[in-house]
Amino acid sequence: MNIRNDVVQADIGLLLEGTFPYVRGGVSSWVYQIIRGFPDLTFAVCFLGSREEDYGEMKYELPANVVHMEQHYLHEKGSAPSAAECPDNKEAFEVVRALHDWYGEKKLNLENQYLGRIVELDRIGRYGEKDFLYSRESWNYITELYRKNCTDPSLIDYFWTVRTMHAPLWKLMNIAVNFVPCGAYHTICTGYAGFLGALLKKGRDKPLILSEHGIYTKERKIDLFQAEWISDTRGELEKGTSEVAYFRELWVRFFETLGRECYDAADRIISLYEANRLRQVSDGAAAEKTRSIPNGIDFSHLDKLRSKRPHEIPLVVCLIGRVVPIKDVKTFIRAMRTVVNAMPGVEAWIAGPEEEDPAYARECRSLAEGLGDSVRFLGFQRIDDILPKIGLLALSSISEALPLVILEGYAAGVPCVATDVGSCRQLIEGGSAEDIALGAAGIVVGIANPEELAAAIIRLLSDSALWQSAQKAGVERVKKYYTQESMFAQYRAVYEQALTATSAVNTPPAAEKGRCVWQV
Repeated sequence: MNIRNDVVQADIGLLLEGTFPYVRGGVSSWVYQIIRGFPDLTFAVCFLGSREEDYGEMKYELPANVVHMEQHYLHEKGSAPSAAECPDNKEAFEVVRALHDWYGEKKLNLENQYLGRIVELDRIGRYGEKDFLYSRESWNYITELYRKNCTDPSLIDYFWTVRTMHAPLWKLMNIAVNFVPCGAYHTICTGYAGFLGALLKKGRDKPLILSEHGIYTKERKIDLFQAEWISDTRGELEKGTSEVAYFRELWVRFFETLGRECYDAADRIISLYEANRLRQVSDGAAAEKTRSIPNGIDFSHLDKLRSKRPHEIPLVVCLIGRVVPIKDVKTFIRAMRTVVNAMPGVEAWIAGPEEEDPAYARECRSLAEGLGDSVRFLGFQRIDDILPKIGLLALSSISEALPLVILEGYAAGVPCVATDVGSCRQLIEGGSAEDIALGAAGIVVGIANPEELAAAIIRLLSDSALWQSAQKAGVERVKKYYTQESMFAQYRAVYEQALTATSAVNTPPAAEKGRCVWQV
């Protein structure tokens, strides 16, 4: 369904999966920041979700320079075409077979002609979703792969897993054909949105920019380790790669394949920090395409919040984020039980929406029973309202990239205790020698270790000199390295380079000056 469809083109096409404008915080906040940071550019937004009922109403008001918005739900029930016998198409399936062989060999940074051929076959009606779902050749190929690669799970489970994986790809092909023309496309992850970006790049020959906040395949592995919906005949999942249950492994390989396709198609691949850039390269991104652009915040605005802080350090520890397993809110609650026993006046605030995973949120509330008013679930809160009232930020996440909330907290004068994930150690202790010299802006702790987290919280809240030193280091670090002005300047250069390349392609001949020619 289109929110706006009264325009025929935009400067930047944003390809978003499970984020803005239907989910608050994190990557969504960054997308909103980017759109508003470039009021002279127009944006067309394509939102991809799983099912419509998972999201509800939009959480952000669309800025005026969003001139087109559409959303698509890739796993909506009843969206497949009606069953019908399809004639065999051996030529098309030879292309399919070659494509799968290409993926299986993990040939990186090579020209993949097979995907483009399948897109073309779909466009002219010679091989489409019906062929994939209902043709005898499709059934024969799936059973062949089953016999070759899989003998433990049942064929029925294997069949439906393959169908569930691949069905959204046909929707993405249709979206790519009908999406409004743009000067360049910008995807915020690999996965389905990244695959859509690859389709648009191959179909329209316009620049594709990829900005990965976290590494998509890594985060999907975490989700898959915890997933209960995957049919599994091999018992409980263990963390060792060799012991990963078959269907989980199949899903991981699938998302790795989508990631390689996006890396191959992208003209510019951006990470938030160096460790993730190196991870992208190890996962198949061409090193010469990659660069790091760290997140930035509106320091001048958030700096004013420090004047609203009380003179005494507030005995409030706050976890700001979604109440979901990847944030490991349970470890935070367990740690705060120890903190409250040692320092009875301390409060724990959990400020974030609970609707994304209601069952997990209920488990967290149950775990907090017995702590009374010492643990408070506040739901979504505005940063401006909450930061002046807290003494310490806590991140107990099992995965992060470069959390905006840490930067926002620093600017408002709030030190942080965080797990050693993503760039958290760099944000707290510094990256370069010059950065490290600013001092530690908090304490880094291990993952899923409530005792260590509690000890760090107690240490900072009970030592005023240490807390003041951490506050000063945080303010200086964010002011020097993580402002939105710096981030905008770097993205301005990326966008200008992409749009200049587009202009060169679309420059009309002399007789047609004044008319913009868009390649669709």
